[in-house]
Amino acid sequence: METLGIDVGGSGIKGAPVDFEAGDFAADRIRIPTPQPATPQAVAEVVAEIVKAFPKTKRIGFGLPAIIRRQTALTAANIDDSWIGTDAAALFREATGMQCAVINDADAAGLAEMEYGAARGLDGTVVLLTLGTGIGSALFHNGQLFPNSEFGHLELKGGPAEKHAAASVREEEDLSWEEWAKRLNRYLKALERIIAPDHIIIGGGISKKHKIFFPLLKTRASLLPAELLNRAGIVGAALATKHPPV
Repeated sequence: METLGIDVGGSGIKGAPVDFEAGDFAADRIRIPTPQPATPQAVAEVVAEIVKAFPKTKRIGFGLPAIIRRQTALTAANIDDSWIGTDAAALFREATGMQCAVINDADAAGLAEMEYGAARGLDGTVVLLTLGTGIGSALFHNGQLFPNSEFGHLELKGGPAEKHAAASVREEEDLSWEEWAKRLNRYLKALERIIAPDHIIIGGGISKKHKIFFPLLKTRASLLPAELLNRAGIVGAALATKHPPV
């Protein structure tokens, strides 16, 4: 039974079949630009197009930039607000005719890192932070996912932490690595006060440059770079079909 993972993003919708033994793609991924506006029906049509490229698919897992409860989107980030209240699994099931499972996109990346990447074999409390346009998060305790953590929305300096310390802020405000690391340290300190993680995994594209800024960070938790990088969203989405979503 071939399982397809699909990562729905604000700029692109990416999909590939996943080999669960290897923890990697079983074929080259396909990427189609996200329709604008990214309404549920418009996204479902793109998903159906991706699925046609993989005729052996039997089930599909989706990573969606939204809080997901009982397969329904409660929020919408970088997609149209009409997603709010949408039964995403039912929508995709109707569009594809296949068994579908939907999970928050950061939780999907966390599942992939927990199963195949930097968090493999770690116990205790583990948090994955994806540093990009915003800050996504996934929280685990002894390997079990606590869904929809949304730690990028912690208040910091009078606003959401992701507006202060996301990777995009470093570029937008032309911050040096040292200046940005001070902000990230402030955020990590606030996070440690709340959940006291044993391990913090840093993901997102900026994790490729971890050797530059990790030495500038101070945490009680062990600090690790993510390993799956841009494969995590798709691999984790496919894993959602094996982990009963909530």
